[in-house]
Amino acid sequence: MNDPVGAAIRVALVDDQPLVRMGLATLVAAEPDLELAGEAADGRDGLALVRRTRPDVVLCDIRMPVLDGLGLLAEVAADPALAAVRVVMLTTFELDEYVFEALRNGASGFLLKDAEPTAILDAVRVVADGGSLLAPSVTRTVIDHFGARRAERPHPRLGDLTEREREILGWVATGRSNGEIAEALVVSPDTIRTHVSRAMVKLQARDRAQLVVFAIESGLRRSEAP
Repeated sequence: MNDPVGAAIRVALVDDQPLVRMGLATLVAAEPDLELAGEAADGRDGLALVRRTRPDVVLCDIRMPVLDGLGLLAEVAADPALAAVRVVMLTTFELDEYVFEALRNGASGFLLKDAEPTAILDAVRVVADGGSLLAPSVTRTVIDHFGARRAERPHPRLGDLTEREREILGWVATGRSNGEIAEALVVSPDTIRTHVSRAMVKLQARDRAQLVVFAIESGLRRSEAP
């Protein structure tokens, strides 16, 4: 997260397609609150760029030569010095086979490469502010598709959650926002936000996207949500 008030959000671009990088670089350069930290054409050079520049957000292709996006993500997630770096994966497919694994390994979300420019810019700002996202048009489809294909693997700290937190986590796993969950349960969004935050701390989830993955793997997908 960018701490200094008014400081530009520094963005690194890692993609093996020159036209994609050029388009993203143009988008970033046109925004007064964003700053281009650098570009790389493969995961290995991208990792070096991230370690050298410590950007706030990395827009990273999943499929690349030399080192793919998952490899870069794993290195970033394992390096305490890069704990503040947020990685958003880019894909050309709505149901890319690597999406679920990327989210599980700490990606702050994913975007389709043909997303609207405003959606990409909003994504950068959301994750830089500590949030997470999945492309709105495919969020629940991704959750259903990948959740159905995986055997349950309960989180080792699942027992630390209260009954209410488990219930809310079941709703989170459907891809609904705090506001949507609050409306369904007839409570305030602040109440939902509190339960979600506590669940994230107890399960040591980096962000909401990772919390969704933990919920799916633990079998808390609406089966425990009324």
